[in-house]
Amino acid sequence: MEHAVLTGVVLVTGVVLALIAQWRDWRPSLLVAILAGIAVRVLLLFTAATDAEWQPVDYVNSFRPAGEAVLRGEDPVLASNGGWHFLPTIPYVYGILLWLGIPWDFAGRLVTVVADIVLIPLVAKLAGGPKASLRAFQYALNPLALLVASIHGQVEPVALVFGVAAFVVARGPGSPDRVGVTDAAVSRVRQAVSAEGWRVLPRMAGRALRPVPTDRADLKRAALAGVLMGLALCAKSWPIWLIPGFLLLLPHTRSRIVALFTTGAVPLFFLLTLPVFAGTAFDQIPEVIRTIQSIRPIVGEWGWTPHFTGGHWDLRPDLATFGTYLIYVCVVAAILIWRRADPIDMTTAILLIFMVVTPRLGAQYLLWFMPFLVARPTRFAWPAILGVSLWSAYGYIYMTQYKAEAWGVLHADWSRASIVLLPVLLLAMPWGRRNPPLPGLVGPATPAGPADLTSAGHKA
Repeated sequence: MEHAVLTGVVLVTGVVLALIAQWRDWRPSLLVAILAGIAVRVLLLFTAATDAEWQPVDYVNSFRPAGEAVLRGEDPVLASNGGWHFLPTIPYVYGILLWLGIPWDFAGRLVTVVADIVLIPLVAKLAGGPKASLRAFQYALNPLALLVASIHGQVEPVALVFGVAAFVVARGPGSPDRVGVTDAAVSRVRQAVSAEGWRVLPRMAGRALRPVPTDRADLKRAALAGVLMGLALCAKSWPIWLIPGFLLLLPHTRSRIVALFTTGAVPLFFLLTLPVFAGTAFDQIPEVIRTIQSIRPIVGEWGWTPHFTGGHWDLRPDLATFGTYLIYVCVVAAILIWRRADPIDMTTAILLIFMVVTPRLGAQYLLWFMPFLVARPTRFAWPAILGVSLWSAYGYIYMTQYKAEAWGVLHADWSRASIVLLPVLLLAMPWGRRNPPLPGLVGPATPAGPADLTSAGHKA
């Protein structure tokens, strides 16, 4: 990386300003937060795009071929030689930008930078309350977001912009503080089953599916939220972990069914229209699906697996399989433990526990939880934010000064050092919010009550 010093200065300055804002309780306007976010992202985009010494491998060898395939009227999944393992939604945008004559070094990053800028006001919406603009300002200067969007050009911001928007739309108007599954609802089910037996459940399900007075507005909101979540899944597959919390924010069973339907319909649309927009033959669609589903079991980058691989990448199906099952178990446990909590806190817990137990991870994955943790910070939020940002910056900035064997030696130490961050991420989980923080909160998507209670649960 040619501009390592400048990049480091920008990142450190942003962190210092974000911490001072936290300490002094600055609340810059949302416009100031957006303008600051635009300035630093555009600056780093320009320096990264004009760097003749280093460009991310996947940015050049995976993302670019996918965009060029669309430009040639070919399937981006099949024509990128296995480099693109997702639906073609983002390659369509790459293709349009390349068709407009924008050089690739700018075009690919333009997609992620624009998405990350849109995330700034969305984080404010997600936070709500009197500190919303502070949270937007802190995300605008978030060092990991700057690295992933402007330097790496990874597509995480695109998945996040649609995923966070889905949360904002699903929550709707009212207090930003909500609860998940209430004890009252569980108690009603238990009492009914105790009194009438299991045969009462179909009748209760039928009652849950009856229209309510606000049904039309609720279903419209649910459909839009589902479309946004579907677009997040079109960008990458990992937003599936956002679905439990997103559904809990909706007001009732009918709205959740509608949201699930539209969430699934959007990826299906992009898959079935491949012959129209990507030049894919109908008989190639099964091959496209197999390519999207295939994930090489490469481990050794982060967490507990580098200590089995000597800190180097390795194809270890045994570790990858064990880690995958561990993810499933821990995510289910997080859903159960935080089922009563605000669905945003549940989502933060799910994403953080994923980072702790996953067998395979790139630095860009650590951005997944960032908008949620910034919007609703916990006691150890900043140690986690600073820890993962420092670890990632070391890889993006310092290690890129070296090549071949020297880089490999640094990578071995860097990847093994990541295990130090696992307990920090565990501590950053919203442990104190497992139960509703206020007695006035009365169920999913229901306003909490008086305005003076709306900032609860947002304390750093």
